[in-house]
Amino acid sequence: MADKKMGRPTDNPKPYRVYARLDVESKEILDAYTKQENVTAMEAVRRAIKKLRGDLKK
Repeated sequence: MADKKMGRPTDNPKPYRVYARLDVESKEILDAYTKQENVTAMEAVRRAIKKLRGDLKK
C-alpha cells in the first residue's frame, strides 16, 4: 500500500485544481481585490464561486 503524502494538516482539504485564462479586465479586478482584502488569488476565486450559489436554480 502506498503511503499518503504528509502535508500541513487541515480541516478543509482542497483536492481539486482549477486553471483559468483571464482577460485583462478580469485580471485587474482580481489583483485589486486581492490587494484590498489581503488574500491570495485562490481565496478570492473561492469567495467568488461561493457568491454564485445564490444564482443557482433549485
